[in-house]
Amino acid sequence: MKPNLILISYIISSILFIIGIKRLGKVQTARQGNFLSALGMFIAILATLFKMQIIPMNWVLLGIVIGALIGAISAFKVAMTSMPEMVAIFNGFGGGASALVASAEFFKFLNGKENYLKQLSEHNGNIQITLITIVLSIIIGSLTFTGSFIAWGKLQGKISGQPITYPGQNIINGIILFAIMIAAYFFVTNPEDLTSFYSILIIGLLLGILSVIPIGGADMPVVISLLNSYSGIAAAATGFVLGNQALIVSGSLVGASGIFLTNMMCKGMNRSLANVLFSAFGKTTNSTNEQSKTAGGITVKEMSADNAAYTMQAAESVIIVPGYGMAVAQAQHEVRKLSDELEKEGVVVKFAVHPVAGRMPGHMNVLLAEANISYDKLFDMDEINDEFESADVALVIGANDVVNPAARHDKNSPIYGMPILNVDKAKTTFVLKRSMNPGFAGIENELFGYENNYMIFGDAKASVSQFVETLKEE
Repeated sequence: MKPNLILISYIISSILFIIGIKRLGKVQTARQGNFLSALGMFIAILATLFKMQIIPMNWVLLGIVIGALIGAISAFKVAMTSMPEMVAIFNGFGGGASALVASAEFFKFLNGKENYLKQLSEHNGNIQITLITIVLSIIIGSLTFTGSFIAWGKLQGKISGQPITYPGQNIINGIILFAIMIAAYFFVTNPEDLTSFYSILIIGLLLGILSVIPIGGADMPVVISLLNSYSGIAAAATGFVLGNQALIVSGSLVGASGIFLTNMMCKGMNRSLANVLFSAFGKTTNSTNEQSKTAGGITVKEMSADNAAYTMQAAESVIIVPGYGMAVAQAQHEVRKLSDELEKEGVVVKFAVHPVAGRMPGHMNVLLAEANISYDKLFDMDEINDEFESADVALVIGANDVVNPAARHDKNSPIYGMPILNVDKAKTTFVLKRSMNPGFAGIENELFGYENNYMIFGDAKASVSQFVETLKEE
């Protein structure tokens, strides 16, 4: 393939990346955005293969087929509730791939130094700059690899969701960071000494583990978003190593969008990124303050599904608040049926979506869109919070921390200051939960004991289905 044609292919793929990411920002266009981004990546891969011509094409095609099969099978088999775990795994693969490519480029330099330097000079390159980008790619890529697998383990329950801490942890992490900087210096100044290379690789892998294990399960979505950004940065650094424009552009886009998403999630919890990374949020203590009381310390009132349905039928307005429990129960289709039945009765139905509801931003939006719930019924927290005071019923399906009033007034609560949905201000609230188990934050929800709140225990899908049957009978 001619160089000009390769460059044009990279430009086309970059344009598709930009348009694709832009369209991923809205539920209505997200599917199209995903397709355009995938198409851009396919074009970039083909152009790169023709450009590099490193290995026989039959091996390349075999790799493409195997990779495509793994991706397709994973996408079809993994449920929406497990999508964050899959994203974490893919982040790890991306980071690991960047580290491997950068390592391969380094050994290519060692095995043919004179020829490598000649090629570099032809492209007006500098060996020190190239070695620095190799170092960055290896460090960030290896950190992303192990950190992503720890995040996956916490979300899957393979590793405790509790923050794992020990005395002097931050000091030890600081020493490790200093050590990797020293190793990087020796790597750039004396690359023939492989000790520095292996030190960088091992410390990078270790740093990924040590940086994620102190973070609680409640903050894993933020960590995954940050690691996604890291994988993009690692890819961009690898692009500079290879002189690949498409990889630089795509990596930079992923890195920037990941940072933006991380910042958005932190704002949604009213916490800084430093607080997420270093505060050990969710770690249980032996404190005896009010926030530490168990489920037995809260007196709750239960209501049958039939009576709750009658109450909603008589209401003028109902605001439905979806949460992770709805996703686990796969209740979104029953929720749409409930919305349709209530609207037949003349009830105004709206959906309130918290920015960090579920396990990823947009998680609830995607599930509701999957059930063909109209987009104009979905409202962000800032758009709908003031309407709860005039709402007759607030129906909470599996949400917990994002509707906990303690965030507004209890300074001892770990979620204090986090913006929440004001469901407690509705005239009546119904909360659908399997049990009194706490949410990600590991604290009790004082909403459950409020005078205007009623609990409906059981599977969310079964409960909502009972609502629908009761309304149809009427």
